[in-house]
Amino acid sequence: MKRIALVCTSSLLAACATQPKPITDYTASSGGERSADQLQLDFEKADLKLRIEPATRTIRGDVALTFGARAAVDRIELDLDRNLPIDAIEVDGRPVAATQWRNPEGKLTVDLPQRLQAGRRTTVRVQYHGTPHVAKRAPWDGGFVWSKTADGQPWVATAVQGEGCDLFWPCIDHPTGKARIVESHITVPAPLVAAGNGVPLGMDEKDGWRTWHWRARNPSTYGISINVGPYKLLEGDYKSRYGNTIPLRMWYLPQSEGKVRELFAEITPMLDFFESTVGPYPFGDEKMGVVETPHKGMEHQTINAYGNEYAKTSFGYDDLMQHEFAHEWFGNQLTNANWDDMWLHEGLGTYMQPLYMQYLRGDQEYFASLQQHRAAIRNKAPIVTGKPMTEEQVYDLDKGGPGLDIYMKGSLVMHTLRGLVGDAVFLRTVREIVYGTPDPRPGSLAPRYGTTREFIDIANRNSGKDLNWFFQAYLYQAALPELKATRQGDTLQLAWTTEKNTPFPMPVDVRVGGKIVTVPMVDGRGSITVPAGATYTLDPHSKVLRREEHIERFQQYQEEQKKKKKA
Repeated sequence: MKRIALVCTSSLLAACATQPKPITDYTASSGGERSADQLQLDFEKADLKLRIEPATRTIRGDVALTFGARAAVDRIELDLDRNLPIDAIEVDGRPVAATQWRNPEGKLTVDLPQRLQAGRRTTVRVQYHGTPHVAKRAPWDGGFVWSKTADGQPWVATAVQGEGCDLFWPCIDHPTGKARIVESHITVPAPLVAAGNGVPLGMDEKDGWRTWHWRARNPSTYGISINVGPYKLLEGDYKSRYGNTIPLRMWYLPQSEGKVRELFAEITPMLDFFESTVGPYPFGDEKMGVVETPHKGMEHQTINAYGNEYAKTSFGYDDLMQHEFAHEWFGNQLTNANWDDMWLHEGLGTYMQPLYMQYLRGDQEYFASLQQHRAAIRNKAPIVTGKPMTEEQVYDLDKGGPGLDIYMKGSLVMHTLRGLVGDAVFLRTVREIVYGTPDPRPGSLAPRYGTTREFIDIANRNSGKDLNWFFQAYLYQAALPELKATRQGDTLQLAWTTEKNTPFPMPVDVRVGGKIVTVPMVDGRGSITVPAGATYTLDPHSKVLRREEHIERFQQYQEEQKKKKKA
């Protein structure tokens, strides 16, 4: 992610007055390994008081964080952008001298007045202010978005998946750094509205300012967001097949009045799809929320950001809203234990789009959607390394990460797994990784952390087979398996090859004339009789993700066209 430097000239002094310094490499990199001290903490509660000042593009924060100790610790280590100056720190209500805390690169360390023993808890209060980092192109790079509505009113949002929660509040910037409870008190100029995570606890107004109160349970770290604007609210309820009623809420700009109801109507069939396919909506006791934002979108827990401008596609639904909504299951209910497992969020979430099309309309749109995914796969790096990764390492294709393959390749891997093990086994495996049980019920759901290894183990157990060869080839190797077909007389010889020459006994359907034969491919090899003059088609129903030269030629053509346009 490139940082853009602002040169301060006399004509730009006003802009420079509010332009923060570049964030450090530490702050820019979300998800670094947690320290030994952090691993001993149980994050019980975060109480966020944030004052948002659109006129100066500044914020003021007063945040209290409560931790329990699993083992004795002498310090609390947090993450907070160093460009948000700290005014004061307290521990359990007592001021901490400035010599007892430090935040050189965005890693805020607070020395405790006395050792926190195992089984005890402490509350650290951090007061700060400043000009938060501004996103240049949210959500692809993180930060605040300071915008205006068409009639000139303030319109503010955050999107911090890449750089992390520490861009605007002191937190533990790691996927496993969730607090069990987060209370947010967002103060904004009246009559603006602050739509937040979780359930509403009311609004107070005083001296021209409104404070909106929210409470959320177990929100993902980057799923906590700021959404401020002159919003109107559209409300409804969804009667779940599981017996509970889910509040539906959408905050939208008044200018969108003529479009919003059509989009709002799409929520009910989406909910029915996810609940019938994956399982109960994880946050049914809070809400299913959407808020119109000045950036494209993001899966903020129970308050999904939507900035797709009510676009239409040939598939007949808003694919952005559906994708972000999928993350309530794959990202918020199931959170990757490390960024290296990010395909669990994005691959499963992306596969939900073609699966939704098949659910709504049938196979044509299912395969049309999958073909779009197939054409985007790059195969430059494995989508899983098996070692801890930061968000930047995963997403940066130019630095050896898998990039968008965690989305598109992850989707096609799930399609192939489904074809191999069957719908029942596949859906049970997805349900178990999401909920930790094959029989989830509202009222007993708890968000959880998942890993690639856990997903593989669940798939092995549910299928009754050793599928490690499948995941080794698709997740831990960059190149796709290649199916080589050689015709010798009346015999068609078939052989799989993989990048690391690992086993790949993937069965293959072959259509000879009008008949389809399944070749078992034991040990990765097989053969079939093809009479003289007969034609054949490999994998006629597109069950298996594999190397295809015509896709590579198409991608090469695309690159050549890009170079011509640049020239």
